[in-house]
Amino acid sequence: MVKQFIKIGLVSISDRASQGVYEDKGIPSLQIWLKQALVTPFELVARLIPDDQEEIEHTLIDLVDSEGCSLILTTGGTGPALRDVTPEATLAVADKEMPGFGEQMRQISLQFVPTAILSRQVAVIRKQCLIINLPGQPKAIQETLEGLKDESGNVLVHGIFAAVPYCLDLLATPNLPMPYLETHPEVVKAFRPKSAIKPT
Repeated sequence: MVKQFIKIGLVSISDRASQGVYEDKGIPSLQIWLKQALVTPFELVARLIPDDQEEIEHTLIDLVDSEGCSLILTTGGTGPALRDVTPEATLAVADKEMPGFGEQMRQISLQFVPTAILSRQVAVIRKQCLIINLPGQPKAIQETLEGLKDESGNVLVHGIFAAVPYCLDLLATPNLPMPYLETHPEVVKAFRPKSAIKPT
């Protein structure tokens, strides 16, 4: 039987925020966005951790293997600095890489700043979970998830979350079904082929 809710892991990766030097903004901004975007009921499991590759890997493995998350969104640690190791940790726990997510995030950010080419976000599959590295700033998080729209709300550049529900559909097996994730189209419209759309 298909689960009636989705379990989502949120991981904010920052040395200083995890030490209490400043307030973490990644997890709160993701919580607000998900409440606005998702129709499907969801449960969140949040972690605030430092920029340490071993700890990031352990956290991702725990959220997938023990907590049973179907989706994990990370924020922070994706730049070129020596302590930025989120992509390396994410790839280390992966079964498959999903390069299109990172490519699209950089395309969106390039609409605003040329330094978007310095971002190294990746997305991967571990078992039946999609793990996506997001930028660190709340505004950039929203832009990459939703995409860019004109003043009338028409989509100019697709956000990455439009592809997330169908990606999760494709990870389902007869023995291990996945939640049918639905979104509020005014925030982000999920795209599925007609054959994959279920009646509401």
